[in-house]
Amino acid sequence: MEYRQFGRSSVKVSCLCLGCMNFGSRTSRDESVRIIHEAVEQGINFLDTANIYSQGLSEQIVGEALAEGGRRDGVFLATKCTSRMGKGPNSSGSNRYHIMQQCEASLQRLKTDHIDLYQMHQMDLDTALDETLRALDDLVRQGKVVYTGTSKYAPAVLVEALMLAEKYGWSKFLSEQPPYNLLDRRIEDELVWTCMRHGVGIIPWAPMATGILSGQYSRGASPPQASRAAHGGVPDVRLTREAVERTRRIAELAAEKGVTPAEYSLAWVLRRPGITAPIVGVRTMEHLHSALSAIDIRFGDDELARIDEIAPPGSYVSDYWEINVYRRLRPT
Repeated sequence: MEYRQFGRSSVKVSCLCLGCMNFGSRTSRDESVRIIHEAVEQGINFLDTANIYSQGLSEQIVGEALAEGGRRDGVFLATKCTSRMGKGPNSSGSNRYHIMQQCEASLQRLKTDHIDLYQMHQMDLDTALDETLRALDDLVRQGKVVYTGTSKYAPAVLVEALMLAEKYGWSKFLSEQPPYNLLDRRIEDELVWTCMRHGVGIIPWAPMATGILSGQYSRGASPPQASRAAHGGVPDVRLTREAVERTRRIAELAAEKGVTPAEYSLAWVLRRPGITAPIVGVRTMEHLHSALSAIDIRFGDDELARIDEIAPPGSYVSDYWEINVYRRLRPT
């Protein structure tokens, strides 16, 4: 396993982060626990979940799996809040009320006394940044949270948060979790160099474009029954004709290398500048082992140039960045 420095800290995390979104939904409790144990056994020490995943069930499963055999101490454990966790008017957001409430609930479900990385799941434009940052700083000072991070934050908002924290001496965001893959490279336009400039680690989600880059979809054909698209999990703005065509061409490069398109695509994200650890949201043990094999894949300059011809820097044929980030900034 390869380990990398986490943001400005000297903490070392595995170059792959085990995403736990499927646990308790598409992956059964028992299989989820087996996957977590195997991941830790193989050297993955970075796990990412969220309170919203199966309305807390994912956190419960992760907590149980890490408690078994004393695995918790060796894991850098990340979770998130902000998303809606109930029907009440204060059941979502990055305000102090919701953050404090949800942190306590996550600690109980995770069976731990601290969260290593507590992330805001998306921008909350209804809450002032200083309220969010002060609440998170209090959790850090209380020892309930070690580090804080963001997910799907626009670069300008992220920098504003960093400057506020600098001004008032609050704990700074140490990581950002954006969508990034060969079908949507838009974070390269501004976010990547912003994070590198300020010592913010990048933990990309959807490095295989929610399964599109596995090559399982074909133009004009119905999606495979076991795929996310077959169950409405991949919107049309992502599973476009152009995305399927780009994937086909990437698959040809992968075949030349003797690896699967999914492994090839994951390895490419893994080796990009500024990347700390792509999040692999595995559903099966087979998916985990496939992701682990991507660590050994390397690219020469000529091969990277061929990739750039197919998927130019900053380009997109599938919408992950806009729909999750900038669309939130537009008044409705």
